[in-house]
Formats: sequence, structure tokens, C-alpha cells
Amino acid sequence: MTDTSERTDAAVPFAELVEGLRDTFKSGRTRSLDWRREQLKGILRLLEENDAELTRALAEDLGRPSTEAYAADLGFTKAEVGYVLKHLAGWMKPKRVMPGLTSLPGRAKIVPEPLGVTLVIAPWNYPIQLLLAPLAGALAAGNCAVAKPSELAPACSAALARLLPRYLDEEAVAVVEGGVPETTALLEQTFDHVFFTGSTRVGQVVMEAAAKHLTPVTLELGGKSPTIVAADADLDVAARRILFGKHLNAGQTCIAPDYVLAEASIRDRLVDKLAEAVEEFNGGDQRHSPDYSRIVNEGHHRRLCHLLDTADGTVAIGGEVDADDRYIATTVVVDPALDAPIMQEEIFGPLLPILSVGSVDEAIGFINARPKPLALYVFTSDDRTAEKVIAQTSSGGVCVNHTILHIGSPNLPFGGVGPSGMGAYHGRTSFDVFTHYKSVLAKPIKPDPKLMYPPYAAWKEKLMRKAM
Repeated sequence: MTDTSERTDAAVPFAELVEGLRDTFKSGRTRSLDWRREQLKGILRLLEENDAELTRALAEDLGRPSTEAYAADLGFTKAEVGYVLKHLAGWMKPKRVMPGLTSLPGRAKIVPEPLGVTLVIAPWNYPIQLLLAPLAGALAAGNCAVAKPSELAPACSAALARLLPRYLDEEAVAVVEGGVPETTALLEQTFDHVFFTGSTRVGQVVMEAAAKHLTPVTLELGGKSPTIVAADADLDVAARRILFGKHLNAGQTCIAPDYVLAEASIRDRLVDKLAEAVEEFNGGDQRHSPDYSRIVNEGHHRRLCHLLDTADGTVAIGGEVDADDRYIATTVVVDPALDAPIMQEEIFGPLLPILSVGSVDEAIGFINARPKPLALYVFTSDDRTAEKVIAQTSSGGVCVNHTILHIGSPNLPFGGVGPSGMGAYHGRTSFDVFTHYKSVLAKPIKPDPKLMYPPYAAWKEKLMRKAM
């Protein structure tokens, strides 16, 4: 993304677009429960009635098998939107609270209100889910929205741009396709909240652009999510579940296991178990497996090949690549150099470095010496070990004895910490992130004691000090 201070030809029509959405918001119609419910039901109908088309688009953009397309994009989003729809009425109700001793007599409440006009910028790796799930939160909270799908998933972007206006209020929701120039021009506009999912590098650009308008942001970023495998872990289960996280979408997942820290006594056995799991998952022929995705484009394929070529470790599993097919096999690299790019950059692909550590404590120290990750995984048979890792590390989320699945609970906020992101969503948190909670205090006309008014006297201050 370019510097957002550079204006583009798209800036003027986008100004008109945003102003039109603001007029809709000012009309007040997006505030009603009925309107919000209709938008959420529209997203559900879009997903249900266009399942086949969206599945084909995911296959075209990412080589995504239909089972993964449903589980990770379509079905996931339906479950999320359905949960929000079920609980929305309760979330919208003002909440009565005690006003505090100094405000008695009086009544106090917290009133949820929409922010206004929001911008949702989605990435390419889960192009349906990561546009529609946050969009559902924005609409549930009563906002208007600009939805920006990723140009790197062109088939999904085109499908969403065509379908969303059919199912949602066209005067309240706009879809903008395009690449860097269009996104740059959008970020020049004044929004009431910007929700961005993508890389840390582009997240910095988004935050800088939003800061010019004092616009709050939610940044769902990434980083190098570590996996600790303790000596007492069930290695058969650990291998399958680590591979599940790395196999999904060919590792192109922000919370995919990025690298493994295995206790030295079980490191080699874990590698053997991973090799068995690769065979099991792909029927012995991953290259032709219908259940394995492809790398999104040639540029990302070259980047991943470079990470593999410069790893300076031992390729224990995989290593096969095919640029014409955008294929990279699930590849385990043992003991890569710590200063190699594969250990410095987020991998975002099917490469899995494995390093030996002398203990779980050493693994904790290794993780804490690096930027805070979006996810952290620990495999152990001892609850005390798991709790130790949770207590002594910081990450956006933790999953014990599995990978990825913590993202699926609507009761667990999903988001990063530090360079892996700011803010969270999913379930109630999706409503909260696009809502302002307005504090309201109502006082009766009488009584109206003169204690708080000047002229002040020593007895007034004395009484005030006792009361407060």
C-alpha cells in the first residue's frame, strides 16, 4: 500500500460515496432492531443461496477444497452471523447501573449506540469470512459500511461485489473493489471506525491514515504463532493437530502454527509422526490430493520458495514445489538458522520449522524474546504445564492440545496483542467493537442542595472529603 497522503483519482467519488452513506446513517433508519436483523438475515441468505458460486470462487482463487471452503469461510460465517442475530436484541438494550453515592438521587444507564460510517478491509486468505463476519458486526451495531474485498482473491471479490447489493440495503452498504489505489483513496476519507485484517506492515499504513482523522481502528494482523510440544505430549495427536493447522488453506492462515519448539527428547519422534500424518491426510500423494489448497499467486509462491531455499536447515518432510501449479508441499525444516528469513518473517504458507529446546521453560523464554504472537499452541498431558505457558507468555489467544479451533467460539474474543493486532471481534465482541457505550445520568429537579455550589466553605470541603 502506498503512502495515504498521495491523492488518487478515486478520492472524489469515494468522498461522495461516504457522504451518501453518512446521509443514510443520519436518517436514523439503521438504528432500529428490525433493520439490523434484516441485514443479518440478508447475509445468511446470500451464503445459503450462493453456496455453489462462492465455493467455486474460493477454488478458483485458492484451490480451496469444498469441505474447507464451507468449514472455514461459508459455514463459519453462517454460524457467526446466526449467533449475532440470536442475541442482538439483548445486546441493544440499555443497561441500568448504580449512579454512585455522589449522584444520588438519580438514575444511570449505559446506552449502546452505533458509531456511524465504518470501513471493513478484508484480506485474500479467507476472503468470504473475513469480509462478512466483521461486516455483520458493523451492521448488527447499526452502522453503515464500506466493504473492501481483497483484489488478490479476484473471483471472490467479484462475487461479493455483485451479490452484496442484492441482499443488503444499498444505501447503507457499499462494496468497493480494487487494489492499492482504491484502498489508499478510501483511507483518505473520514470514517467512524476502520476494521482491517492483513499484514502488520499494511496495518501500520492503515493506522497512520486513520490517525489523521482520529479514527479508531481494529487491526487483525498476524506474526509468528509458536507451538510448544512438551515431552509428555501425545505425539500422535499432536502431529495430526499441528498438521491440521498447517495443512488448512496450505498454511495461509494468520493463526497457523508458524514454528514448533519441541523438547529435544521427543523432537525426532514428532517429525516421524508428522511424516505419517502427511501421508494419512493426503493418501500418499499430496501433489494430486483434492483436499490440498494452492498458494494464492506467483509472488507469494516465489516468496515461500525463497524462505525454503534460505532456511539453512534440514528438510525432513516435503520440499517439492511447482511454480506453474502454485504448489508447495507441506514441508518440515529441522533446525533452521535463527537469523534465516524463515525464522524472522511470518511464513503464511505450508513450511514448518522445528527447533529443539531443552525444556518448556526454554521454550517460554524463546517466545518471550520475540514479538507477541497472534496465537500460541501448547501440547502437553500436564495441566500445570499448560497453565504455566499461559501465565508466562503473552499472545492474542491460546489453544491447548489443538490448533486453530479457538477462533471458532463466539464466546471467545479473537484478536491480537502488540504487533499482532489491536482490538477483537467474534460473537458479542463483534457488536462491541462497532458500538459506542454512552453513559447517561438523569437527575431530578429536586432536591437541589447548595453543597456543591460556590461560595465554598471549610465545612463544605470537610463534608465532601468524607463523602468521596
